[in-house]
Amino acid sequence: MGDYMSSDNENYYEDYEDNNNGDYYDDDYGDDSSVGFQALDTELLSAYATVPNTKVTHRLRLIHVSLKVKFSSKKVITKESLLATQREDLHRVMDLLSLKEHHARTLLIHYCWDVDKVLEVLVEYGKDKLFAAAGVQMLDDHAYFPCQSSSSTFACNICFEDVSAYMLTVMSCGHYFCNDFWTEHFIVKINHGQSRRIRCMALKCNAVCDEEKIRQLVSTRDPNISEKFDRYLLESYIEDNRRVKWCPSVPHCGNAIRIEDDELCEVECPCGKQFCFSCLSEAHSPCSCLMWELWSKKCQDESETVNWITINAKPCPKCCKPVEKNGGCNHVSCVCGQSFCWLCGGATGREHTSMSITGHSCGRYKNDHEKKSELARRYLEHYIHYHNRYKAHIDSFKHESKLKETIIGKINILAENVSTSKDFNWIINGLYRLFRSRRILSYSYAFAYFMFGDDQFKDEMSKTERKIKQNLFEDQQQQFEANVEKLSSVLEEKFDTYSENDILSFRMRIIALSATIDNLCRNLYEYIETDLLGSIWQTVHRIAPYRSKGVEKASS
Repeated sequence: MGDYMSSDNENYYEDYEDNNNGDYYDDDYGDDSSVGFQALDTELLSAYATVPNTKVTHRLRLIHVSLKVKFSSKKVITKESLLATQREDLHRVMDLLSLKEHHARTLLIHYCWDVDKVLEVLVEYGKDKLFAAAGVQMLDDHAYFPCQSSSSTFACNICFEDVSAYMLTVMSCGHYFCNDFWTEHFIVKINHGQSRRIRCMALKCNAVCDEEKIRQLVSTRDPNISEKFDRYLLESYIEDNRRVKWCPSVPHCGNAIRIEDDELCEVECPCGKQFCFSCLSEAHSPCSCLMWELWSKKCQDESETVNWITINAKPCPKCCKPVEKNGGCNHVSCVCGQSFCWLCGGATGREHTSMSITGHSCGRYKNDHEKKSELARRYLEHYIHYHNRYKAHIDSFKHESKLKETIIGKINILAENVSTSKDFNWIINGLYRLFRSRRILSYSYAFAYFMFGDDQFKDEMSKTERKIKQNLFEDQQQQFEANVEKLSSVLEEKFDTYSENDILSFRMRIIALSATIDNLCRNLYEYIETDLLGSIWQTVHRIAPYRSKGVEKASS
């Protein structure tokens, strides 16, 4: 499969592009950008703590909206910054609800580190239900438990032995057991990868244990287990967080990416890897994730080899090995010695003529087999048509990627010979427009294979409707493709030998073609999203939106 990677300097973009077309994110939110959880005053929280209030709810909703625009769209989380990033979310919830860190972590792990979700549940159901669902037990700091008296012994309800008070540990839920059994319980959970939400051992108790007490007990037995516990808690910010995912680069670069908008998007890691945030495969829009998964599998496995065998070979009725016919006679012999009829596949004797096989007749089976063979042939031709074009654009991309150094060399020569403007970014912009367009073109053929095939959407459209939509799609695709080929041809010209007047004309051609390609690609996406995928009920087939500037780079 083609694995597209970002090239250096892809931050150059066309002069003609409109930065206010809705495809980009503006980090400048003015003075209101500082609005956050800290803006919630204690009076508001105390008023809302038990019974939802209309005015309070409205104010919380306004803050909820403001929080969604506080962050940049896509952010890089390195190994070094992971802890600090996790603590940012922890402190937002701690400040909002006046919680200790382990209670805030319990809440966030339960709600998959979605601070907005925590706020939504708080708004809709109140603090008590928010805590109960997550297993957070909030007791008075001055609450007294008899087992805390140092002068007494108490029976552990697991081992049923009398244990001194200092050998017992009580959790915030009020349940207490001996330290030995708490420690064994914690170690088993940690070693089985269940350390993120270790619950109390008491029957039917939903409370999550205090992580500080877990550390204290486990570290006395095995410090390595305590380190593993902390590592799992840290990694839960990525493993349990739908808005944060590891970069799928191989070997792994160590980065994770956090998004603040729609999960259905494509992103570029600082390591250069471009990928689909939803499925973690290479960036594949306008294919949906399911389409790309099926296409990748189809290109990699032997499904089409099986189709070829179905069309061109028959299984021997004795040994079942495929046999290819190499003559005109319908009497075929396998290497195992078995003779059979090519038309129906039935075993026969050896006696035959050029017209018939002695003692054998198979007229009815001939028609059945021809139908199956024709269907398999049609499927194979359908696949080959789209795969050849998909592969052609991948090959073109690989060839054009080598143009970069050549073009930079030509630009350097041009800069020495031209006395006017030394700014030739428009050439680099045109080159990256070509790169992005090649990627989209190649994926558009994989999309068309499924969209207009006989499998995925055969019940969504009538044959007539499908044919009309296919013609409209192919018209737009061909216009897009033709202009991409023109741009490729123009960029290969020997412009380093041009005069200044010719350079001006060359510049206008590059910019005009780039603008045309951008508009055609945008229109193609609009048609796919609105008229094709928008008319079907299968919501699984959503695609990452078109971005004129290409796959968005995650910022630090």
